[in-house]
Amino acid sequence: MRRVVLATAATVSGVVLLLALKPASGPAGASAAGAAPQATAAGQESPQGGAQGAAPAGSGTVTGDAVRTQYGAVQVRLTVSGGKITKAEAVQAPKGGLSDQKTQLAVPRLNQEAVAAGTADIDAVSGATYTSEGYRKSLQSALDKIKPASSGTSGAAGSAQARTVTGKAAQTPYGPVRVRITVAGGRITKAEAVQAPKGGLSDQKTQLAVPRLNQEAVAAGTADIDAVSGATYTSEGYRKSLQSALDQAGG
Repeated sequence: MRRVVLATAATVSGVVLLLALKPASGPAGASAAGAAPQATAAGQESPQGGAQGAAPAGSGTVTGDAVRTQYGAVQVRLTVSGGKITKAEAVQAPKGGLSDQKTQLAVPRLNQEAVAAGTADIDAVSGATYTSEGYRKSLQSALDKIKPASSGTSGAAGSAQARTVTGKAAQTPYGPVRVRITVAGGRITKAEAVQAPKGGLSDQKTQLAVPRLNQEAVAAGTADIDAVSGATYTSEGYRKSLQSALDQAGG
């Protein structure tokens, strides 16, 4: 009888120990299983974050220094893609009173010229000399910041591939004319007027003359092109700006 009682007691003790051990191993197993996915997620997160943070060389947004002028600060921000300016904007400009009018007049034109020229060598806007000068200085400081990023990609490849050059603005009695050309293999592959006379009758003459002048520039490969009848001043300004672009391109 005593043996039966002892055997029964031993069996009960064994069952109790098994039941006690089973729940303890459950959470531990779950905890270990949960650690692996967390480690995997962390491992995936790191490379993604690095890829998002890095921008291609010569691309991105850069802001120039704020330049103080007699009427307030001017600060230019550029958007650059492949080492070229695709957008320019003044994030700071003189405000208040007459400055508002001058800023509204000057800044859009300066933005347009910055994109067209791709340099800080742009014309001042008449009547907004101080704003124009401040804009150019801030623009140059922004360009200085992007040079290290773009220099590595524009060296050897630039000489072999097509490049774009913008001529100087040629003044005419009806407004400036500025020509941009794309050159590849020493030949003009594309020509366009980024500035041309506007307003009134000038709109009609520009629409008539510029497409023909663009076509002639590509065909001739030089600035020795015929003037368009009825648009003599525009044609002459086009040829002068085209020649300056060719001089820069070495052609």
